[in-house]
Amino acid sequence: MALLQVNYMSQALWRIVPLQVILPADKADTEGNLLPMRKYKTLYLLGGMHGSQNDWVVNTRIRLWAEERNLAVVMPAGENSFYVDQEDDHRRYGEFIGRELVEITRRMFPLSDKREDTFIGGLSMGGFGALRAGFKYSDTFSAVISLSGALHVFEEDAENGAKIRDESWAFGRRIFGPAETAIKSDNNPRALLDALGKDGKKNLPKVFMACGTEDFLLPGNHSLSKALGEYGLDLTYIEAPGSHNWFFWDTWIKEALEWLPLEEKSAGMDSGNIARKISG
Repeated sequence: MALLQVNYMSQALWRIVPLQVILPADKADTEGNLLPMRKYKTLYLLGGMHGSQNDWVVNTRIRLWAEERNLAVVMPAGENSFYVDQEDDHRRYGEFIGRELVEITRRMFPLSDKREDTFIGGLSMGGFGALRAGFKYSDTFSAVISLSGALHVFEEDAENGAKIRDESWAFGRRIFGPAETAIKSDNNPRALLDALGKDGKKNLPKVFMACGTEDFLLPGNHSLSKALGEYGLDLTYIEAPGSHNWFFWDTWIKEALEWLPLEEKSAGMDSGNIARKISG
């Protein structure tokens, strides 16, 4: 499994941006023969607040599990953006992950350009960003994974109509603008879905959501999952023991990969199974 660090000039952000990419192009069988070339199914995997493009590789076993299933994984830096297009010039993070990142990585690497092979996921802030991008760019993504999604941004008082208390909106205002306009914009997953109408919802990606029962973000996840069910989406929603930490995300990203339509598990020739070759 190749682990690559990429730096390229982003047109959406108008600067050089870093990526981590897991690519199974060097995978060999136990005889040392490289597997045939193919275009890989791809997961665009987003990080949380205060994190970087390295977090998933450092804190979970995503590299091992991606290799098992011949899955490419692309991990950008979120930079506390919530992965939305902000009013400031060249801070178009929504366009960056929903369109540009997919296009540029397909030019760089042997990635499938089929919707059914293209997925997006994330944790916390990235879980929010994955849902928003999956709905807005539904022609690109066929499945969305949201782990402990930071959905409280718009779900603070969702049981009463997803209203936002403006006095608690200081952080949200910097990212999303005034509460009264933000809640009606396509940065709000509920508003985005409402704008699609009945026919538009037919082509939405399927969704996997998981949140810990001790997680402070559980109410927002519970609230939005209920709404997604009412919208008629293909939804798998799980509340399981755990908090807002890497122990939970390491466990549930593995379960999410099992949920995705990936290849059957297969071992490759690497340091983890070299003993097979020696003993054989």
